[in-house]
Amino acid sequence: GSFKLSYYNEYKSYLSMSIELLKRPPDALELAAKKIRQDLVESKQSKLPPRTSDLQAPIMHLTGHGAEVLCCKFGPFGDIVASSGFDRHIFLWNVRGECENTAVLTGHTGSIQQLCFTGDGKDLVTASSDKTLGLWDLEIGCRVRKFKAHHSFVNSCCVSRSDSPYMICSGSDDNTVRLWDSRRRHCVKTLQNKYQVTAVCFNDKGDNVLSGGIDNTVKIWDLKHGQIQLEMKGHVDTITSLTLSPDGNFVLSNSMDNTVRMWDIRPFAPANRCLKAFVGAQHNFEKNLIKCCWSPHGTKIVCGSADRMVYVWETSTRKLLYKLPGHTGSVNDVDCHPTQPVLLTGSSDKSLFLGELQ
Repeated sequence: GSFKLSYYNEYKSYLSMSIELLKRPPDALELAAKKIRQDLVESKQSKLPPRTSDLQAPIMHLTGHGAEVLCCKFGPFGDIVASSGFDRHIFLWNVRGECENTAVLTGHTGSIQQLCFTGDGKDLVTASSDKTLGLWDLEIGCRVRKFKAHHSFVNSCCVSRSDSPYMICSGSDDNTVRLWDSRRRHCVKTLQNKYQVTAVCFNDKGDNVLSGGIDNTVKIWDLKHGQIQLEMKGHVDTITSLTLSPDGNFVLSNSMDNTVRMWDIRPFAPANRCLKAFVGAQHNFEKNLIKCCWSPHGTKIVCGSADRMVYVWETSTRKLLYKLPGHTGSVNDVDCHPTQPVLLTGSSDKSLFLGELQ
């Protein structure tokens, strides 16, 4: 009994001492330890890279598509994003805030291979495997024109940079490049090619159309006479994308030979118009029409890849600046924000990423 009593008294005194310790003010050593912990937290926060855009977070993941995303683009003012693909739906996303999905446009009966905004940002043009092109009014959210003349899959489309009324060109597996007036339903001009056309784009003035296809050649068509003005050879496999530079002097081509080439399309340029070749981006057995793009000032080149990466090179030196992971499927389309260092990527994993570049 005496042993239990002494043990109880010791335990009671121990508790009272602990309470006194808790009540007393912290000494200098404890204050110093607390300050060190605060400094460590602040130093970790200060090591984070500075933000470079108005995105809510440095990386935004956009999900909602029910199948592979084949194409995605920023609006001309950078406030909205349009994306589409195998699910035949066009998703419109807000770039600000939580990047919520603001609208879903439906109407095509086949996969949408490419889309592009008009210069004023009011309309959207789509090319589809249902053999048609669509002109969509984004204010009312529906298709206002359906262009029918192609006899096979429409692989590519492009809108001229000239002011309204703007022209539209399209390339198809029916071996033709067709020209459309946005005010008319019927085809304005047909350019007959020997092989399937997989990529098209206008030049800066809108008086030439460039095309690429399974013959591995970039062709410049004179729209006035409807004939090939120039052929630029260098690729050894199908051309999947053509993109005009911001200044209109160069065109970028991506090919299944795993090279991205930069061509000089100025008049009276030297005979060898291929200025640079950028290596790294991959194609694989899927044979997707993987796209490439320029940064707003033409200082960087961006390309999707079948190895699930996004490649960014410096234009002047061909130096690989970034090899960006994140997607779990082939990266099929890329685009650069018109005013901020933000990349948009669309992938076969059914999702998109918006990400800052430093």
